[in-house]
Amino acid sequence: MQSAAKTVEEYLASLPEDRRAAIEAVRKVIKKNLDKGFVEGMQYGMIGYFVPHSKYPGGYHCDPKQPLPFAHVASQKNNISVYFLGLYMDPQALERFVADWKASGKKLDMGKSCVRFKRIEDASLEAIGAAIKAMPLKAFIAQYEAMRATPSSERPASSATKAGQGTTTRATTQKAASKTVKKTATKKAATSKAPTKKAPTKKAAATKAAAKKTSAKKTPK
Repeated sequence: MQSAAKTVEEYLASLPEDRRAAIEAVRKVIKKNLDKGFVEGMQYGMIGYFVPHSKYPGGYHCDPKQPLPFAHVASQKNNISVYFLGLYMDPQALERFVADWKASGKKLDMGKSCVRFKRIEDASLEAIGAAIKAMPLKAFIAQYEAMRATPSSERPASSATKAGQGTTTRATTQKAASKTVKKTATKKAATSKAPTKKAPTKKAAATKAAAKKTSAKKTPK
C-alpha cells in the first residue's frame, strides 16, 4: 500500500497511533545502525533508506531516476513490512538474519526480501539492527554491482517464503562455473595436441603411382 506523502513526517502523521509508534521504533533502530552516506526519505510510497545519486550517480538499474534503494519500512493493510535489498542479494547475510530473528524467539514471517509483523512486540529489533549494521555503504554498493555483473542464471537463490530453507551461495555458483571452464579448456588442449592425418594431395598421389610403375618395370620376370 503506497502512500502519497511527500515527506517522512507527512507519512508518519497519516498513520494511526499504534502503527506510528511501531514504525518509529523500527526507524529508530535503522537510523542508529545505518552507515553514513545513506539517506532517509520517501521512496516508492514508503519510508526509504537509499544511496543518493551524489554517492552513486547510476541510481537503481530498474529506474535510474531513483536512487539505489537499501531498505524500506511501510505500514501495509494487514502488517508492517521492512524490506532489505541487501538480504536479497547476499544469501549469507540472509542466513545470519534468519538465525538472529529465530534466536529472539519471535515468529518469522518473511518473503524474498521483506519481513512482516502485525505488532512491534512481534518484531526482533535486534535482528533488524544487526542486518542494517552489517552492510556498510561501500560494501552494499560492491554487492549490488557484483549481482548486476552476474548472469541471472548464475545468481544465488534468495530467501524462500518459508525462511530457513537452504540457499545457494555465490561461492558455490562460481566454483561450479570454474570447474566447467577448466573442463572445457582441458578438452580443447587435448584436441589441439592430438595428431591429425592429412589427406594426400593430388601431386603426392601421382608421384606415388609413378614410383610403383617404375619399380614394376625394373623387377625381372
